[in-house]
Parts: sequence; C-alpha cells; structure tokens
Amino acid sequence: MKATIIDVAAKASVSVATVSRVVNGNYPVKEETRQRVMRAIEELRYVPNIQARELNMQKSTTIGVVVPSLYNMFFAEVINGIEDYLSRDSYSLLLSCAKNNPKQEAKCINDFISRNVSGIIVISPNTENIETNFYEQLVQHQSIVFINSYAKLPNISYVSNDEDMGSRIALQYLLDYGHKKILFLRGINSDSYQIKEDTYIEVMKKKGLYNPAYIVNVGEGNGTETVDNSMYKLMDMMLNLDATAIFTCNDLMAVGAVNACKKMGLQIPRDMSIIGYDNISLSHFIEPKLTTMDQNMFALGTNAAELLIEKIQTGKNKKVVLDNILIERDTTGPCLR
Repeated sequence: MKATIIDVAAKASVSVATVSRVVNGNYPVKEETRQRVMRAIEELRYVPNIQARELNMQKSTTIGVVVPSLYNMFFAEVINGIEDYLSRDSYSLLLSCAKNNPKQEAKCINDFISRNVSGIIVISPNTENIETNFYEQLVQHQSIVFINSYAKLPNISYVSNDEDMGSRIALQYLLDYGHKKILFLRGINSDSYQIKEDTYIEVMKKKGLYNPAYIVNVGEGNGTETVDNSMYKLMDMMLNLDATAIFTCNDLMAVGAVNACKKMGLQIPRDMSIIGYDNISLSHFIEPKLTTMDQNMFALGTNAAELLIEKIQTGKNKKVVLDNILIERDTTGPCLR
C-alpha cells in the first residue's frame, strides 16, 4: 500500500504540518527534526502528492507544451531544452501533439487550461489559429510563449531564430559556389516556411535569378510522409528543370532531396548541391552528411522556458531572437554545369 503523509508523520513522531514543511521547504524546521522526517520518507518510500501540494499552495507547477508533430527530431531537441530549464525550477512538463492540425492544436491548448497549467509553450503555432484570432482571448488569462512564430500578437512572449538571416546565409553560400538555378522546398501552414520563401524570392529577384517554377510545396512538412513526398515531388520536377542546387526549409525535406538524387543517379554534390535547415541528428547520420543551418534547438527550448517562467512571475512579455549558423558537411559543392 502506498505510504501517505500521515504515515510519515507517525513514523517520525511529528505533525503532518511538519512533514509538509520539510517536503515543501517553505518554513524553517530544526535540522534534527528534518533529518528524522527524511529518514521516515526514505524508509516508507513516500512520494509527495503533487496535486495536493499544488492545491495547498494554490499554484500549479506544471507547464504545457504543444508540438505540431512527433516525427521531426527538431521538436524533440527543443523539448529537451525546455525540460532541462524547467527542472531547475521544479516545474514539470505536460506534452501534447497537435498533429499538424489547427483544431487539434486548439484542443491541446484548451485541455491544458482545464488542467490548470501555469503556462503554455507552443512550438511553431499553426498559422490558421493565429489568423482566426484563437489566441487573442486566451492571452488575457493564460501565460503563453511561442517558439518560431513570426505573427506577433500582444501579451505573448516569443523566442525564435533569425530565419530570414539564416536563409540569406544559406542562399549566399550556394550563390558563392556558382549556383544560379536553386530549387526551394517548403511545406504548408508554418510561418517558418513562409519567411524562408519570402527571403528566397527577394534574394533571387535581386540577383535576376527568380523563377516561380523553382518553388516546390511538398505539403505536410513535419510528418512521416515528408521525406517521401519531398523525394517524389523533386523526382517529377527535376526531369524538366535543370537546377543545380536545392535549398529546403527543414532537414526532413533535405533527406527527401538526397533520396531523390540517389534514385535519379545524380551524384551529390557533383551533380546537385543540397542544403537543409535545422541540424537535427539525422543530418549527420545520413550519407553524404547534410550541409544545413543550425537552428539552436536546445537554446530555443531553454530560452522559451525562461521566458515563460518570467512571464508567470512578473507578467512581462519579451522577445528573444537567436542567430543561425551554417554547418558545412558533404552535400554542397561548386556548380560544375
């Protein structure tokens, strides 16, 4: 039978209130008494009831985190950063997956609110929910932080990468290698994809190299189907376009591009250069190893958690923007045609 706080109090010959003070650390207790209580806790293998503790303190120590998908390692590494920071402040994490669906994302948020979480972190919020003003009412009574959202709403804190600058770095890198015909791969329903496309169009127009036919939308960008969809879309397009390089919005799409080239008998990077975005673990496991832009995934998570705790404690909103770094590996090289 599970030990209760009453069992601990009886074994240590103290009051229930004294055990509570030792567990919560919110009132001073004599060292001798504290040691006696701790021995009783250890012997009985007592685990404090978090819900009871939160009711007593009238404060939740749980944070909700919403991810679009569980299939992109980008999100896993961001969550690792969130959890690392929250654990320092004795907060716990509840995770919910929106499955790349705006209605499911809204349900995740409402479920967290019904569970009385202290705050919510939304990774890559769905653009449809932002456009339909779903979040505008929520922020009046709920602390929220967005990761990688470029539609700025009042009363929300933000942490993001400078994906405009990161995209410029990636494109200039390919241009410096002599590539002029650069395919651009993106997905649907993400501010992150849109800002990269806007940058791509601007850069290529300034160079006099813009061709709308070189923009490829692969559909869902974070699902199990992303790699194969990217591969098949590119295989169809590359039969008619003489591109020499491919810039993708994330590493899953880039892996699809690598697979397309292999199936078509193209050598990387001799016949086709490919650059991804994120620097997930997969990018240095595949062969050839993927050149990509590092999105600071762990730092995105730790910064988001820090902003949320500050928002909960002070009500202040902040914005943090991180720089992206080019990671050169084996999928890019000089244009030879």
